[in-house]
Amino acid sequence: MRLSPSLRSAVAVAAVAATALPLTSVARADSARSDSAGAAAKRPKSLVIGVDGATFAAFGSARMPNLAALRTGGTTATSNLYASPMAPTLSGPGWSTIATGVWPDKHKVVDNSFLGADFARYPDYATRLETTKPERNTLVVGTWGPITGTVFGPAVDTRIAGSDDTDTTAKAVDKLATTDADATFVHLDEVDGAGHGHGTASQEYRDALEAADGRIGRILRAVTSRATYADEDWQIIVTADHGHTAGGGHGGSSPAERQTFVIAKGTGFAPGSVRHDVKVSDVAPTVLAHLGVPSDPAWKLDGKAIGALAPDAFDTLRPSLRTRVDETGLPATLKGWTHTAPSGWSVDNAAMPGGGVSEWRGWSFANDEFWSNSQLGQGRETNVRARDVFAVADSDEWDDKAHGAGPFDSTLNSPAFPVTGGRTATVSYATDYRVDGPQTGDVYIAFDGGARTLLKSYRSQLNTVEKLSVAVPAGATTARLSFRYTGTNSAFWTVDQVTVTG
Repeated sequence: MRLSPSLRSAVAVAAVAATALPLTSVARADSARSDSAGAAAKRPKSLVIGVDGATFAAFGSARMPNLAALRTGGTTATSNLYASPMAPTLSGPGWSTIATGVWPDKHKVVDNSFLGADFARYPDYATRLETTKPERNTLVVGTWGPITGTVFGPAVDTRIAGSDDTDTTAKAVDKLATTDADATFVHLDEVDGAGHGHGTASQEYRDALEAADGRIGRILRAVTSRATYADEDWQIIVTADHGHTAGGGHGGSSPAERQTFVIAKGTGFAPGSVRHDVKVSDVAPTVLAHLGVPSDPAWKLDGKAIGALAPDAFDTLRPSLRTRVDETGLPATLKGWTHTAPSGWSVDNAAMPGGGVSEWRGWSFANDEFWSNSQLGQGRETNVRARDVFAVADSDEWDDKAHGAGPFDSTLNSPAFPVTGGRTATVSYATDYRVDGPQTGDVYIAFDGGARTLLKSYRSQLNTVEKLSVAVPAGATTARLSFRYTGTNSAFWTVDQVTVTG
């Protein structure tokens, strides 16, 4: 691993990258269905191109007309990766997440050795396609050896190693032109080499990005030149496994290393749209959905097909997010937090002491760019299952400024969810509960405005999507949830995508 730049300059890179995207509204699948009827009659095809070490924040400094055309014709989404203690920002964990649709705490790849990898339980998406639709043809071509040798398994019809990116591109172009591959993955490696050797601020790195863009153009032309192209419905995705520091290298937790992206074009992706809720773990289920293979709940994927993503109440707060108050280590222009709850939600701070860091006094609502970068290396980078804006209670960061006597003590209250009396309801939410001192987390439920009853207690670390079954009393029509967190300079609790169904 290389040395990271200072926190201030690293976060500034992320802020620049965020502002490089147009501030358009989030595009949803419903906005791009006008072409779906015609596409339904065509044979679905998938092409995923992975550009190793491609740092989105550097795209503006390079001439990349082919990626620019994809962004104009489709969706652009940036997001952040994990970092240690989940896994360092290395290629093994990154490509494994992209291929399998689960985060490193499930697929167990934490470095480039792949020791302990659980690909039997969480195989790559091409293997899943071969299992469910063995008549489909799958192709993987890659420069980095583990892509064709380890990440994508032996069930894949054709796995081809390229000696360098020129060779990989030539072999991919040949196969796309001469075979009927339904799902193709192409890995390009030389941008990562330029990042290691020279850093993202160098001319060499910009040259490598431009060379990769040219290779992407040749691969795309191989697709559009197919004799059967008019009868095919192509989904094109370009993504990366991690970023790089300005000075060169990756593996750490800086924004420059953690930021990655998904650029997607095809049926269901609104031209020129920008999204804030898409993760690299969504690539695998998005490909499978396009090829007619819906995700089986038994697979326990973390990712979702992009077309199935929908905003939650917290996401509506994005336009009202504020700049820093006490978090002076963040860029002054970066917007990323608010205390104002969305409609129907409320925060009870009656037991909160006065003072402390303003941004985190009681439950707050934040995005990852702001919250996880408020202080690196304390586990906030593990909050990968939250999307866009989420709720967070952070006693550790709040305690960094003088406050009144007593612990952090705040309760987040939900609106009334409709339920059916006498039935079983499912309470679901993404959560990352991390402990580093005295701390409690409790979830309560109340029916029809009655007394709260304890639904779930947290006392040890857990990072998951909860699905809790609860018996609804006869005659009940509504249920409200309450999330109470207490902590004395401990760690944090995040909650997102809260639903009550059934």
